[in-house]
Amino acid sequence: MTARVLVVDDVPANVKLLEARLSAEYFDVTTAYSGAEALAICERAECDIVLLDVMMPDMDGFEVCRRLKTNPLTHHIPVVMVTALDQSSDRVTGLDAGADDFLTKPVSDVALIARVRSLTRLKMMTDELRMRAVTSREIGIQNPELEAIAEIGRGGRILLVDDRRASYERLAAMIASDNTVDIESDPNGALFRAAEGNYELLIVSLGLQNFDGLRLCSQLRSLDRTRNLPILAIADGDDQARLTRGLEIGINDYLVRPVDKNELQARVRTQIRKKRYTERLRDNVQLSIEAAITDALTGLHNRRYMETHLAALVDQAAARGKPLSVLVLDIDFFKAINDTHGHDAGDDVLREFAIRVRKSIRGIDLACRYGGEEFVIVMPETDMAVAGTVAERLRRRIATEPFPIDRGQRQIDVTISIGLAGLEGADDTAANILKRADQALYRAKRDGRNRVVADAA
Repeated sequence: MTARVLVVDDVPANVKLLEARLSAEYFDVTTAYSGAEALAICERAECDIVLLDVMMPDMDGFEVCRRLKTNPLTHHIPVVMVTALDQSSDRVTGLDAGADDFLTKPVSDVALIARVRSLTRLKMMTDELRMRAVTSREIGIQNPELEAIAEIGRGGRILLVDDRRASYERLAAMIASDNTVDIESDPNGALFRAAEGNYELLIVSLGLQNFDGLRLCSQLRSLDRTRNLPILAIADGDDQARLTRGLEIGINDYLVRPVDKNELQARVRTQIRKKRYTERLRDNVQLSIEAAITDALTGLHNRRYMETHLAALVDQAAARGKPLSVLVLDIDFFKAINDTHGHDAGDDVLREFAIRVRKSIRGIDLACRYGGEEFVIVMPETDMAVAGTVAERLRRRIATEPFPIDRGQRQIDVTISIGLAGLEGADDTAANILKRADQALYRAKRDGRNRVVADAA
């Protein structure tokens, strides 16, 4: 896996060293010698990850990181601070500024490359979600970047997996003031608990006495329910090789014992912020998908979805030798409702009609707004006789129960006409069934409306 890496340092020798290391691993390396230059490159979306020095004259790395993480255009870019500063307070300052990691010089090639690969892998996954969610702003869904910038990463739901009592009690005490922490001392139980517990972060001790902590991390990454759950590993100082392997497996971050309280809190906040940002992206993608296939006024599926789904249902029914029926429904004299009572009243009628339709059909049936006041109901595994009974029941319910308008202040009578057609053999098509149902609807309207007419073919 390759990626575009931006190396930022005001010392040319440091830049050349990192550039040589990364290029040897086939990364595409871009360089910058000042904070301002780095910000400009990131805003142009010319990198996938930033390796950032802290001590620079014009703008230090902390400030560069803060600006990147508070800019909606660059918030999602991972930032790794690579510096000679080695105090815990420096790491906490960097993490609080939004850095994804803080590596102290001299950094081993193995640790550096493993970290870059781990973060760029996560960034590419996020980029895919961002690309899919890009239309959300166009349809009025809130921009998740703005929420991510405001997110502070507190109040998280955390599962701590550690089988040494003194260790898990100390770790839990460090983070319990800002989060809800559950403790699991049985690694086998941890897998099921993580899958069912709706957690935002999993902290795993790699020093489990009777179980391989990396094996647990690998199992978590193999399950759908926990594949995207952030993992923070706690390791001993001589576990660097296993930590590198852990990054390859998919752990998100790690700490080496003895664990500093402030650094643990900062890394927990970082992982929770990223988890919530990713969830918002996924939610936006889901909302965008729903908006693309759903009629906004009635909440029923729209015509685009119906035409695609009807063809699949017809093919399935024909292949299995099962019946399928299609109802085309039209609200009688709908234009007169709009002209007499106003378009708001017309919208009230459409919404109430959709509610009654949903209550009258099964879960496997497909109800869609076809356009204007015309609707389609597709009924799989339903013959014409049963579909006719359902259609007549719905027609009576519409005709005998007045529709509320003007927020329930008034009621008006509404009727509907329904045309009905069914699958006529393996060679029949969705378009032909829909056409026959529409022709039956035309006869129902011609014969006086407020009635159900079945295709006579």
